[in-house]
Amino acid sequence: MADLILYTLALTLFQIWLLPMAFNLSNSAYLLSNRDEDIETSVTYKRIKRAAANLQETLPIFLTLALMSMIMDIDNTAAASVWLGLRVAHLVCYAAGIAMLRSLSWVASIVALIYMALALL
Repeated sequence: MADLILYTLALTLFQIWLLPMAFNLSNSAYLLSNRDEDIETSVTYKRIKRAAANLQETLPIFLTLALMSMIMDIDNTAAASVWLGLRVAHLVCYAAGIAMLRSLSWVASIVALIYMALALL
């Protein structure tokens, strides 16, 4: 489970910091500034930022359930792996603008969290 937590944190770093920066390199002066003014960004950049915000909403829940699983010695590895895979799929679908699959991957990731929680009861 510890490895899945580390993979999740790597995804978080990639999704919140590295990917948006890569899609905003044309605005490098803005990235190095105080960011007091709004700038024009691409649709893909905006989608990636929204996907990152969505990840931040469920990340504390996942981390709590994963740590509780480790403490309680309950094997939630499969559900945690599914959750992580679905979050990667959610990011890809969001960035590509595939709305239906994006929504399905989000719902399925919530189901994986519920499964993890129920296993702890």
